Amino acid sequence: MTREEKDQIVEELSGKFADCANFYITDASGMTVAQTNAFRRSCFEKGIEYRVVKNTLIKKALERMGKGDFSPFDEAVFKGFSGIMFSPENPKLPAELLKEFRKKAGKKETPKPQLKGASISLDLFIGDNQLDALVNLKSKEDLLGEIIGLLQSPMSNVLGALQSGGNTIHGVLKTLGERQG
Repeated sequence: MTREEKDQIVEELSGKFADCANFYITDASGMTVAQTNAFRRSCFEKGIEYRVVKNTLIKKALERMGKGDFSPFDEAVFKGFSGIMFSPENPKLPAELLKEFRKKAGKKETPKPQLKGASISLDLFIGDNQLDALVNLKSKEDLLGEIIGLLQSPMSNVLGALQSGGNTIHGVLKTLGERQG
C-alpha cells in the first residue's frame, strides 16, 4: 500500500470518526471466511458499516480528528487484527449484534468477534467485558422519553387533584346553597 493510499484511508476514517461519534473496534481473528462473511452480512442488514483497517491507520485517523483522548486505546485496542463498526444512529446496536452473532455461533472457548474497545459519544469502553454495559445503554430518545414521563407524572397528579378538588368545592357550595334556600 502506497503512502498516498494510506493518507487517503486516514483522511476518510478521520471524517468518518468526526461524523459518527459511536464506533466499536473488534477482533475477528480466528474466524473462518464463512463466519466473517456472515458477520459482515449481519452488519449490513442492521445498517452498521464494518471495515477492517490497520491499527496504525485507525490511530492516525483518531489523532487527526482532534476530538477526545484515545490514548487509553493504545495498550489494549490497537493490537492485532482490527475491524471497525460504525453506528451513527443507535450506539448500542453493534453491541446487540455482537451478542446475537455470538449466540448464533454457539459455545466456543473464546466467542468471536471480540470487542476490543468502543467510543460512545467520546466515552471510551475498553475490553470485551464491557459488552453487557454497552448492550444496556439507553439511547438518547429513551432517556428523553423517561424524563418527559417523569415530568408529566407530577403535573398529572396536580391537575387531577385540582380537578377533583374543584368538583368537591363546587359540591360543597351547591349543598350549602340548597340548605339556605
